[in-house]
Amino acid sequence: MGKYDFRCVECNEKAPELHRDYTNGILKLTICESCQKPVDKYIEYDPVIILIDAILCKTQAFRHILFNTSLNIHWKLCVFCLLCEAYLRWSLLHGSEQSSDPADIIRYTKEWEFYSMFGLAALELSAFCGGVLCFLWVVAGGLQGGTPELSLLLRALLLSCYGKVLLIPAVIWEHDYSPLCLGLIKLFVLTSNSQAIRVILNSSRRFSLMAVCLGLLSETCVAQACRKLPWSIQDMLTFE
Repeated sequence: MGKYDFRCVECNEKAPELHRDYTNGILKLTICESCQKPVDKYIEYDPVIILIDAILCKTQAFRHILFNTSLNIHWKLCVFCLLCEAYLRWSLLHGSEQSSDPADIIRYTKEWEFYSMFGLAALELSAFCGGVLCFLWVVAGGLQGGTPELSLLLRALLLSCYGKVLLIPAVIWEHDYSPLCLGLIKLFVLTSNSQAIRVILNSSRRFSLMAVCLGLLSETCVAQACRKLPWSIQDMLTFE
């Protein structure tokens, strides 16, 4: 990181360092010159505490993760979540099919239906991120006179989709989930997306919600367009 790439988790002011190393392994937290509080209190916290605060959508936890760490697992997390989501969609196609033959599971996983569902989930995620980034580029870059860093925003959006990991129980216990449960997971992910945008741009909650709503609209339009195509995925999957 550069000299002033760190941020105070309390006031969002830039800082040259998070702590100072002294002899005998003694660390002293850097005090923010603006708010007179530790720049990043989370460097002394257990990762579990940080995760809990992130789940609670605390601004300080998001600033710690997005600005003061070099966490670069967003692409791996994205692929993992897409695989879970694709499996759920794929399982819905066979939800009414019951078979006691374990070989059927192996046979179904080799079919192209799963990969089609993965492609559809990836397309919808791309539409969501594209809609959000376009809105932020036009509004924050054009109207407000700033130039948002799209790569940082994309990283924040992908990392804030960590809520999709909650789909894992639905994958393990295939039929023990409901549309209400999936809807709540979706709402949590959108809330995290909004908080990530708010932290990166230091904007208002209303502005970040507008960006997320536009991204959701873009995602919905792409999903509906795929269903209305004459060669829709559903037709391809049922074609024999």
